[in-house]
Amino acid sequence: MSSVRDGSVKTSPSSINDARAQEQILVIALVVPVIVSFSCLVCFLGLRRNRKGKAKMNSQEDGTLVWELEGSSEFKNYDFSQVSEATCNFSEENKVGQGGFGPVFKGRFPDGMEIAVKRLASHSGQGFTEFKTEIQLVAKLKHTNLVRLLGCCSKGEEKLLIYEFLPNKSLDFFIFDETRRGLLDWSKRLAIIEGIAQGLLYLHKHSRLRVIRRDLKASNILLDNEMNPKISDFGLAKIFGANDTAANTNRIVGTYGYMAPEYASDGLFSVKSDVFSFGVLTLEIISGKKKSRFHRYGDFINLLGYAWQLWNDGLWLKLVDTSLVTECHTLEIMRCINIALLCVQENAADRPTMSHVIAMLSSESMILPEPKHPAYFHVRVVEEEGSTVVQKSSVNDVTFSDLCGR
Repeated sequence: MSSVRDGSVKTSPSSINDARAQEQILVIALVVPVIVSFSCLVCFLGLRRNRKGKAKMNSQEDGTLVWELEGSSEFKNYDFSQVSEATCNFSEENKVGQGGFGPVFKGRFPDGMEIAVKRLASHSGQGFTEFKTEIQLVAKLKHTNLVRLLGCCSKGEEKLLIYEFLPNKSLDFFIFDETRRGLLDWSKRLAIIEGIAQGLLYLHKHSRLRVIRRDLKASNILLDNEMNPKISDFGLAKIFGANDTAANTNRIVGTYGYMAPEYASDGLFSVKSDVFSFGVLTLEIISGKKKSRFHRYGDFINLLGYAWQLWNDGLWLKLVDTSLVTECHTLEIMRCINIALLCVQENAADRPTMSHVIAMLSSESMILPEPKHPAYFHVRVVEEEGSTVVQKSSVNDVTFSDLCGR
């Protein structure tokens, strides 16, 4: 109730409380929807940004995926029809190889440029991860001893990598064939060994990215017109930070026999893992023998044990491919065997870096350390009545398997 006294109006406390309550309700009614709307907008933008971050690629209206590559002006995104035409619609006649990624085809563009096309197998889930890794990695690497990635094509289910075409196929095509390896005299083999070493040094030390190759083997070394080596197939490679020296993984990938023991057994890899693979590959180049083919010498049954026993007995010349024995390069060959055995030491700390390997290859006057026994040295043969059994020592609990993993 209000009362009028001496010309003034007085408002009761209940009226004041009612007015304040109405004001509060009005404020809540106006502010809450604004806050809710703003919160929803923030959540929406956050989810959208998160999805964009995970996707690393933009989808255009025609379904083609354009990869975000920094500083790769020479890298091209090819039309699928253009690549299909260049390979005669991926004909069997143009198929030149098959890998874990998928088939490889030779192609030719209208201007006459020859290309090699890797086509991702449709069923290969891991292959798609390797596809992305190879694009994002190789497009940023440039070295005379690395294969050159020209571009890619990604449309729907089709995922293609386009490389320079190297006519002389891969190193294994020559060194493991009794006839063709005769085409590689010692000067060519030494140039191949040195070229692979230079390519690895670039990956480990001099490239924009610090890269561990992980799956270095003869079939991943391609040869150009002049038989210069090019390291290829970077789908399993790992990028390291500038200050990183080693990493660990639960997923062991690669080819047994070329794997360093610490990687094969514990998943630990580093630049020294690549050094080990380089050592195995060098022994294969010198001997013409596969790392996984068993060679009996005394009671040893693998290439590393075989090479070490011959070296230790002063009979290293027996390891050398017979087509090289008549050449007058025995001291160079002996040094390369010594270097290879240093690279395949059981303990990673005992292996040289690729910088040291190149220094040893480049200087005839440098005194080389004597190698200790190599990894997998304790895989031996035990003679039993009427049979031969392969046993492994507890010192190095690893057996050789010729598994063509990727």
